[in-house]
Amino acid sequence: MRASSRVVQALILAVVVGLCVLLAVTTAGHLEQRGIRSGFDFLLEPAGFTLGESMLPVDAADSTLLAFVAGLLNTLRAALPGAALALGIGILAGFGRLADNPLVRGLASAYVNAFRNIPLLLQLLAWYFILTDLLPAADAAMHLAPGIFLSKSGLSVPWWGETGFEIPEPGGFGIDGGARLTPEYLTMLIGLALYSAAYIAETLRAAVLALPPGQRLAALALGMSPRRAFIDVLLPQAWRAALPPVTSQLLNLFKNASLAVAIGYPDLVSVAGTSLNQTGRAIECLVIVIAVYLLLSLVAAAISHRLEQRTLQGRPA
Repeated sequence: MRASSRVVQALILAVVVGLCVLLAVTTAGHLEQRGIRSGFDFLLEPAGFTLGESMLPVDAADSTLLAFVAGLLNTLRAALPGAALALGIGILAGFGRLADNPLVRGLASAYVNAFRNIPLLLQLLAWYFILTDLLPAADAAMHLAPGIFLSKSGLSVPWWGETGFEIPEPGGFGIDGGARLTPEYLTMLIGLALYSAAYIAETLRAAVLALPPGQRLAALALGMSPRRAFIDVLLPQAWRAALPPVTSQLLNLFKNASLAVAIGYPDLVSVAGTSLNQTGRAIECLVIVIAVYLLLSLVAAAISHRLEQRTLQGRPA
């Protein structure tokens, strides 16, 4: 039975691969007939554009491939911290919705309901408007903490520079020293984190409520405080049930990062769009973006599966 199943899977895979090859060959033939250049050789040609914000400096004379790599790094730069923030905020908000204090419970419920029911694109546009229009100018930046300033130009924080560790200070035309997180980057970080955290909070709340109520009562009868009963008894079991949907939501966060193009953040999709305009290789640019996001999804799914397996192995019999 197992051998026949493998044969069927191999046949299905061969058919899918064959269809993909046929599609690629047919598309290339039609493009050639119309005199349209095709192929991925443009990746080695000069990009012809620069990125306003990038961990990896890109000049117009650098290759298009380097620009795509820089765009991918920008995507990860926003998505990875956003996922960590979403998980932390989601756990706090989920616990808040189960709190005995009506004020805490009401605030957590209002946050979850608001951010789950407003489309992410609208949230990103709203955050971008707040950061670029409502904040003070750089020469009158808000002093949030020692060495931390917030203005329309972004968030200035202490960081290592050419002269060592630098602490931002007000200068003649703004804030000098340290590192600056641009409004576009802050918009993506805040928007992705708060939007995804609302779904994570609701998932954790539902997982806790799905547990038998007798477990909490038994823990309280043994002398545990409500807080210890929740942390030591309910939370570990709820986390096992919530892990698959939580990891799926974090995976959605990575895919939602493609909306960065709407606010001008130079992520992978933005670089692909600019490269498309420069070279006219629409199909190739689209294939690159699809392949990269597919690879990221497969890697995230593999990590999620591994975490689920380890969690199940630690479950008591």
